[in-house]
Amino acid sequence: QVQLVESGGGLVQAGGSLRLSCAASGRTFSSYVMGWFRQAPGKEREFVSAISSSGARTVYTDSVRGRFTISRDNAKNTVYLQMNNLKPEDTAVYYCASKDSGLVSEPSMYRSWGQGTQVTVSS
Repeated sequence: QVQLVESGGGLVQAGGSLRLSCAASGRTFSSYVMGWFRQAPGKEREFVSAISSSGARTVYTDSVRGRFTISRDNAKNTVYLQMNNLKPEDTAVYYCASKDSGLVSEPSMYRSWGQGTQVTVSS
């Protein structure tokens, strides 16, 4: 399994931006679909975005489409989530995850998970 480590979270005012990174170990990163999820206190983990192994295809949940951009650099074994125009409702712990194939939003379909990084958006 791939090991995943997120970074880049923090406290930002509404309307601000953050870029999350997820660094992966192992030589097979380029074969994995990568996803970003988030979990707010008292809520279930929810899908945010996913990107195909090549980076050619991406999907987003409706609430972040147009504000967030997922990307990956297979040479650096890293996936990113650029978050712009942040809103207080984006406050959550953000997790990256990997799976073998298929852009899906169901968390249980992802095999490996990072430890998460906190994003807090103040109003």
